[in-house]
Amino acid sequence: MKKKRLAVAAAITAFVMLCGCSNNETSFVTTSETTTQITTTQIETSITSTTENTAAETTAQTTTQTTTQTTVQTTTQHTTTATTTTTVAPSTQTTTAPTAATAPKPQTTAPPKTTTTTTTTAPAPKPQKTVEEILQGMTLEEKVGQLFVVRPEKLGGSATQCDSGDKNGISKYHVGGVCMFGQNIQSPSQIKSFINGLQSASEIPLFIAVDEEGGRVARIANCAGFAVQKFASMLSVGNTGDTSQAYTVGETIGAYLKTYGFNVDLAPVADVNTNPQNVVIGDRAFGSDPEKVAQMVESAVKGFHSKGMICCLKHFPGHGDTTEDTHKQSVTVYKTWEQLKGCEMLPFESGINAGADMVMTAHINLPNVTSDGLPASLSYEIITGKLRGEMGFSGVVITDSLEMEALRQQYGDAKSAVMAIKAGVDIVLMPNDLGTAYNAVLNAVKSGEITQERLDESVRRILNLKRKYGII
Repeated sequence: MKKKRLAVAAAITAFVMLCGCSNNETSFVTTSETTTQITTTQIETSITSTTENTAAETTAQTTTQTTTQTTVQTTTQHTTTATTTTTVAPSTQTTTAPTAATAPKPQTTAPPKTTTTTTTTAPAPKPQKTVEEILQGMTLEEKVGQLFVVRPEKLGGSATQCDSGDKNGISKYHVGGVCMFGQNIQSPSQIKSFINGLQSASEIPLFIAVDEEGGRVARIANCAGFAVQKFASMLSVGNTGDTSQAYTVGETIGAYLKTYGFNVDLAPVADVNTNPQNVVIGDRAFGSDPEKVAQMVESAVKGFHSKGMICCLKHFPGHGDTTEDTHKQSVTVYKTWEQLKGCEMLPFESGINAGADMVMTAHINLPNVTSDGLPASLSYEIITGKLRGEMGFSGVVITDSLEMEALRQQYGDAKSAVMAIKAGVDIVLMPNDLGTAYNAVLNAVKSGEITQERLDESVRRILNLKRKYGII
């Protein structure tokens, strides 16, 4: 009997361990012969309770528990009395059976977060009109107006500030630009304001031109209100033999003109001063040696361009071998074309090859070059035949001032303007009477004396030059 009771106690102990008693819990089973008897019902109840609380265990654990229960039940059927009942606490510990694989829990993958970014898109800039589109959209009056660069006071307003008279003149004549002189320039702030006002008043931005050669012809440098570098003369620069100094002239002048709002400098002088009795050119030229002058002109053009300044070679086909002044009277040069090509043309060729944007014509007569007997500014043979055809210049041709007596005495504002355009000139500079000159060209186009094609040719060149330098 004693052996049987010991066997029952051992089975109960094994059962309790399999039911998952934790290390922190202690179950006491008494196997005394006289006081402990465990009934089949109590054991079954305990096993059932434990089984219910461990339903999540694996199949292998359930099988082991059932086997143990059967053994215990069979053994305890021989016990007749029990005075103490031991309640086995349900296990809270998960036991992994060594012989069974645990099925992995299904994992739910959250969908990726979608981040919505709100971007404010700036409206696309309007496509810039091409020169042809601008040209085709212009009225006849606007096209004719582009052919004129005038003194600002000729617009009908103030000479020093943009007032209603200037604005009305721009609206009426649609001029292509203005040219400033000493009487228009007072101080840096004044000239900036004046130029800005004129530009704001014009639908097509203007050429703002000035004669700033350096030396005695310098409207800004010779004005007391401006602290800019001054140059003694172009002759003094040429005498150094150092072409870099000519570059510095263009670079320096181009830079300070740009700060005040100018975009065209009517410089450099490309004349060769071969006549000691010359009263109009003199030290404005780089010298009397055509090859040296050519080198200086080329460097000066490059200097102007380094600062984004439009420059103009003057005075074609050469004003250096004269004794008279075209400002005051008619002037004649008796050289042949071959003689001019060996001297006067060298600086012009050099400047054109360097990319000069404009060439200004002189009002000089050349009876041994032309058959029409006209001053160069009005001669088709000189402008279209020689300058454009033979020398290959495709830029903008501008006349010297129409206010000069060399033209006014014989031709007047109306006739001079029409004849210049017919000869191949693109810009008529400073007629004394803007209204007369403008209406003469307008009527010449309407009558067919100046063809629409000829008009468009010049306006196209003007617009292309403005586009090249960012003016439009």
